[in-house]
Formats: sequence, C-alpha cells, structure tokens
Amino acid sequence: MTTVAPAARARPALFPTLRGYRAAWLRADVVGGLSAGAVVVPQAMAYATIANLPVGFGLYTCLVPLVVYALLGGSRTLSMSTTSTIATLSASTLLAAGVAAGADDPARAVSTLTLLVGALLLLTRVLRLGSLVENISQATLVGIKAGVGATVAAAQLPHLLGVPADPDATGFFQVLGSALGHLDEAVPATVALSVGSVAVLLLLGRVAPRLPAPLVVVAVGIALVAFAGLADRGVEVIEPIPPGLPLPVLPDLSLVGSMLAGAAAIAIMAFLETVAVGRGVRRPDEPQIEPDRELLANGAAAVVGAFFRAMPPAGGFSQTAVSLRAGARTQVAGLVTAALAILVALFLAPVLDDLPQATLGAMVVVATVSLIKVGDFVVLWRINRVEFAVAAVTTGIGLVAGLLPAVGVGVGLTLVLVLRELDRPRVVPLVRAPQGGWAPVDRGTAEGDDSEEDAAVTREVAREAALESGIAPGVLVLHLDAGLYTANTRPTVERILALARASAPTPRAVVLESGAQRGVTSTVLDGLADLDRQLAGIGCTLLLARVPAETAARAGASPWFAALATDGRLLPSVDAAVAAAQALSPTPR
Repeated sequence: MTTVAPAARARPALFPTLRGYRAAWLRADVVGGLSAGAVVVPQAMAYATIANLPVGFGLYTCLVPLVVYALLGGSRTLSMSTTSTIATLSASTLLAAGVAAGADDPARAVSTLTLLVGALLLLTRVLRLGSLVENISQATLVGIKAGVGATVAAAQLPHLLGVPADPDATGFFQVLGSALGHLDEAVPATVALSVGSVAVLLLLGRVAPRLPAPLVVVAVGIALVAFAGLADRGVEVIEPIPPGLPLPVLPDLSLVGSMLAGAAAIAIMAFLETVAVGRGVRRPDEPQIEPDRELLANGAAAVVGAFFRAMPPAGGFSQTAVSLRAGARTQVAGLVTAALAILVALFLAPVLDDLPQATLGAMVVVATVSLIKVGDFVVLWRINRVEFAVAAVTTGIGLVAGLLPAVGVGVGLTLVLVLRELDRPRVVPLVRAPQGGWAPVDRGTAEGDDSEEDAAVTREVAREAALESGIAPGVLVLHLDAGLYTANTRPTVERILALARASAPTPRAVVLESGAQRGVTSTVLDGLADLDRQLAGIGCTLLLARVPAETAARAGASPWFAALATDGRLLPSVDAAVAAAQALSPTPR
C-alpha cells in the first residue's frame, strides 16, 4: 500500500492553522485573544469614526471577519478587523458614492462596499493574480501610509478640540485649515481630555507595552464622563450603540458603479496589509504565508461580514502584536477575540454610550501618526532616488487630492517601474571561463537602457567579448538572461544589433544562447526574424543554441523558425553553435 509523506499532504481547507494543535497552547491563546480584544475592539470603533460611520460598525467588524479568517486564513496569529488605511479609503469611497457623512442609515452602503471589496479579492484569487498585486512597491506603500497618517490626524482635530467639522473640506490642507479656523471655539475640557489621552497612550506604549493602552483610555474616558460630569462641560460622546448582535442587512446594488474604483483600491490595500502582517509575525517553524490563501480568507471575511454590517476587513499589526506578546499560538486567539466582541455588543453597549469622541480621536491620532515614518523616506533616498520620488509623489497627491487618487497614482507608478524593469534587454556577452564552459563578460554593464550614454559601454563590452573569447574569432556569443516576451523583444533585438555593430571587426556570426526561452509568441518570433535579417545585412549569421525542446516545437509553426532549423542554425549547445559558426562561409554584405 502506498503512503503519502506528511510533507506532500494537502493542507486542510478549513482551520489550516490548527493542524497539530496542542492542548498546552489553549491558555496562551485565550490570554492572547483577550489581550488583542482589549485593543482591537476600541480601536476598530475608533477607526469607524475615520470613515464617518457610527462606532458600532467598527465593533461589528470584530465579529464575523475574525471568525471567517480563523476558518480559512494561513497566518496562525494574524488578527483580522480593520485598519486606519482601510477606514480612510472607505470614507473617501462612501463620500464619492454620495453617501453623506453621518447619514441616518449607512448600513446598506457599507454592506455594498464591503461586499464589493470581498468580491474583488475572491476574483483576484480565482484569476491567481496575488503575485501581481504583490508587485506594488514598498515606496508606494510608504507614500500612501504617510498620506493616511497626516490626513487622518488632521481630520481628528475637530474631535480633539471640540469644534465643528466642515463636511465640505477635503484633503489634508483644507481639513487642517478648517479646524484651525475654529481654534478660538475650542472646548477646554475636551482639549484637556485629548491631551491626557494622547499622553497616556504614548506613555503606556513606551513603558508598559503589554498593557492594552486603548482599553485604559477608553475606561478612563467613560469614567470621567459618568462620574466627573464632562458631558456638562461640553465634551461630546459617541452616538449610542444599539445593544445586541448586528441584524442582517442587504447591499444596495445601485451603488456598485460609484463604489467600484474605491473598492478596488481598498481590496489592494487590504490584501497587501494582510500579507505584510502575516509575514511579519510568522514564526520560523510556521508555514509560509501563501498569497492565494490570504486572498481567499480576506475575501470570504469581507463577503460574509458585508451582510452583518462589517466594514472592509484587513489584518491589523497593532492588535496582532498585542496577541503575540501575550503568547497566542493559533487562530483560537482570534475566536476568543470575536467572543469578547460579542459580549461587548450584548452587555456593554449601554456603557459605551458614555465614551467621549475626544478619546477615540486621540486613539486614532496616535495610531495613524505612527504611519508617518521619516526614516523610510531617508532610506529610499539613499537606496534609490526613483523610489523616493514615487513615495514623495504618492504622499503629495494623498495630501492634496485625497487617498483614492494617491492609491491610483501609486499603483500606476509601481506598474510603470515594474514594466520598465521587465522590459530591459536581458542579453549578456559570453566568453570562455578559465575553468571551462562559458561566463558573462560583465553582467552589470551588459544590462541597461539603450541610451546614448550607454553606447560607449556597449562598445567596450563587445570589445572585451571579442578579445577575451580568443577561441572563436569572428563569433559573438550572447546569453539571454531571461526569456523574450512581447514588451522586451524589441529592446533586446536592438541591444544585440548594437553589440554586433560595435564589434571590430564585424563578427561572422552571432550565437544566441536561449535556454531561458521557456515560451514563445508570434511577436517574439517576428522580432527574432527581423534580427536575423538585419544581422544578415551587415554580413553576420544568427545561430540559436540550447532552445528548450517544447519552445522549439511550438516555434516550428513559424516558417522562419522552421527554415532556421533546416539550415542547421539551431544547435543543442553553445560549443556546437560556435563550431558551426566557425565553419560558416563569410556572409556577403
């Protein structure tokens, strides 16, 4: 009977992180889940205010999404709720869809947005595009997070000062100017509570990181309102939370068109944040975080949560870090956090009615200002000025035009840079290595743009190839570092022609080692045929070496490639191609 090795068995579809669960972990998971809940519940409620939603929507995001992720997610300790970035993008999307801030019943609009985000994540999973989304650069994320931090912090100023917010103000500068314009109306009790809350959050985060600082300031704020009469001194409290579990709600499909672009931006950021947190907290003995599984888990959490008034969910680092510090080992901790949120919804909702807006604002400011990391910009400046420019441009657009345009521009710039890198010619001259075989002349200088500044380097590389090869006078041997495809065929053809023309004397033949060509398209074959014609025009013959058998079989449908094989210019090795090239008669020009 054949047995399957443990390493070859498929991971279970449900509860993949509970495989091999040990009873000894239960206590740590319970403590970790309770600790994370002490942070995630008040923090999610605070993030709901970023999206201009009642705090109850933040509380509801701690219910269904956590349970669904525990069922399907690949990270053992990631805590799934929502984040400041997602909440900010949600606010922009709802506003763009015509859902007014503070609407009487935004439930159907929120349900529509969350459902759209989940559907897009699941579609990305079906199409297996997770790796494509992961190409979004770190520079883009640095810029987006800086824009989020500054914009959200400015938007909290009315809550911190106790002044009215301007519903028509958009962007960092307008929001900041509007708040500062009402500075003379600031409520002293609100300002004092805000300053004290920020100070406690920062102090506890530094000297006692294991304590749930958000829970501490929430408890103190509620106590001050209840027993010190802060409400009578002008301190505003949150809207009452309906006691009990969230009632099911159906989405408003008429809003799909107006929300689609914003939902796409949220889906991208939710996936990136979830994967980043999952990888950041993974222990060495835990399975790798698989993008496709995270797409499935995050998408399913959003789709199911959409019908229970949840905001778009994503993995959050702060509550995950709290859970880890408390010793959590698996997603049992997430289930404990969800159970705690249920208890809050059932029994503590009336107590939360005394929660000051200033306390939530302080929590949001401390959480979001930490997203602005000047050190990340310094590192980008030192490593790559183009990436620094991407981060700076993304930040600037986020501050001036809003975060949805910033995400769009940032993703667009990232794709341009990725395509620019992929489209570089990947051809390198080869010479005989002292130990035998073939080696590149200079990989660094052989790759690059075909700019005028690069022409001198191209000539030098070709000269070195001709001088150092020695064993193949009149033959230029080149290596494809990566396969040709539609976009990089033309630059590669031009590079090969430049190397051939820069050689003195002009080589009798060009041998192109093509072992990396694992696929073929009509564009690639047309480009190679054009290369063959242009080389022949300068008296040079093209030979291909080490073309993979499957690629050659597919390319055989091309008359040009079939003629190449018939002429004996399709060789199994570089040595065979060089020998064939030396045996060629000079090609007349």
